[in-house]
Amino acid sequence: MGSVKEIDGLTTLAKTLVDIDSTTGREAQLGQWLVECLSDRGYIVNKQPVSEGRFNIFASLNVPPRVVFSTHFDCVPPFFPSRQGDGILFGRGACDAKGILASQIVAGDRLRALGEERFGLLFLVGEERGSDGAKVANENAPTDVLFLINGEPTDNRLGSATRGTLRIHLRAVGRAAHSSFPELGESAIDKLLDALMVIRGLTLPEDPLLGRTHYSVGLIEGGVAPNVISPLATAELLFRTVGEGFKIVEVLKVVERLVTCKLVMEVPAVRMYTVPDFETAVFPYTTDVPLLTRWGRPLLLGPGSIHVAHTDNEHVSSAELLLAVDCYVTLAQQLLKN
Repeated sequence: MGSVKEIDGLTTLAKTLVDIDSTTGREAQLGQWLVECLSDRGYIVNKQPVSEGRFNIFASLNVPPRVVFSTHFDCVPPFFPSRQGDGILFGRGACDAKGILASQIVAGDRLRALGEERFGLLFLVGEERGSDGAKVANENAPTDVLFLINGEPTDNRLGSATRGTLRIHLRAVGRAAHSSFPELGESAIDKLLDALMVIRGLTLPEDPLLGRTHYSVGLIEGGVAPNVISPLATAELLFRTVGEGFKIVEVLKVVERLVTCKLVMEVPAVRMYTVPDFETAVFPYTTDVPLLTRWGRPLLLGPGSIHVAHTDNEHVSSAELLLAVDCYVTLAQQLLKN
């Protein structure tokens, strides 16, 4: 367990990170703060440009890293600053993933105090909206990294697997007409609704570990006016996948007489590396891990609950942050024995 000084430093660091707005697309200020923070701690810090003013951060020491801690420092909107009470830190990013980032930095401090320098820190932009930072990081992966310990809210359990995502755009085309003569038109909205009802009854792929595929209808748009038969309607579906996405695309062919189906994005499901004596769990969300294939064997662990991430009650306790430091140090030590 950490000293009082370490605990206070960890909480202060997490609070400072939360109080800098880094909503996706606005990560530059926090990125520069992290560069200075890590440089002051003696790391060799490299910025990986992602887009104008936005960059990933990769920090290492005087030896090639074999284990890399990673998480993201962008957040979903809206930004709101921190508040504290009863050992709990509230604020946007408290658990997803600025508290995690603070725990990884402090874990690095502790490893160095123990004489271990064969690790690195990889902090990414853009995870909450397409993972553009992870894509750039994968193109700039150093050689000889054996393990990547990625941080997301897992209640400090090791993730044994995560679901993938498959985003599908549906488009129905009709024919406009005056609504007093509906027989002269063809309703795109009706076609779209019929297709969605068919999809609701489809049998979707299952996996013994990850369970059954599920999905949500995130967006629906259509029509031009209440008194016009709709000429166009669209919807976007997000599938939380348990296997290969093409199987879902094949299943959806049954609605192609009503709508066109376009694949927008796919992130695969992932099985991850685990170690003995850690509680494990399967998580239904997607992380940067599937896009960081050149960074060694992946592990997933972080403080906080995904149930409060992205909410207006987002929070994490100081006890969870400190336990994460212990977990990260133990994991690194075990992995570096291999």
